[in-house]
Amino acid sequence: MAENHADTPFERYADDIVIHCRTEAQALTIRRAVEERFAACRLEVHPEKTKIVYCRDSNRTRNYPQIAFDFLGFTFRPRKAVNRWGKFFMSFLPGVSRKAAKEIGTTVRQWRIHSMSDKDLDDLSRMFDRVVRGWVNYYGRFYKSALYPVFSGLNRRLVRWAQKKYRRYHYQRRATHWLRGLARRQPGLFAHWQLGAIP
Repeated sequence: MAENHADTPFERYADDIVIHCRTEAQALTIRRAVEERFAACRLEVHPEKTKIVYCRDSNRTRNYPQIAFDFLGFTFRPRKAVNRWGKFFMSFLPGVSRKAAKEIGTTVRQWRIHSMSDKDLDDLSRMFDRVVRGWVNYYGRFYKSALYPVFSGLNRRLVRWAQKKYRRYHYQRRATHWLRGLARRQPGLFAHWQLGAIP
């Protein structure tokens, strides 16, 4: 890249690479050059992962087979955005990927929070919020609202915990109402509440 395409920016992390091209013709040319370089090193690009993606937004409106890609736990794709005048437009933005969201959900289920009725909410915060805060700090840097569905599972388990912990919140509706009020009064207990992912 430095010798033959110095004016083309790219990012690399381990074996994942994103190359920014201005036109489809340039993308095809660089792809061939990369494949040839890999072959010279007795390597090959992944046939399914290696693709040309059209970064569609309000200014680039062509139809194209590929309009999204994953990189470092984010999915880059067209998303609604709001400009400084409050008008909606389409931008090409990153948000937490489906794979990363699934991994977060799996981890939360493995915690089995709903079965810890011997713990107080402060205890649960001390046990798990450090991990939640790490997710929020990383994946919440871009398009925070994409994390709301991800953390709904954590909120559901906290509701189930409240149902088992307190008799007066045996019914799900009451437990949800109580937890929602607590999240608004003490958002610092869990980082996803500070993010806006309220039960």
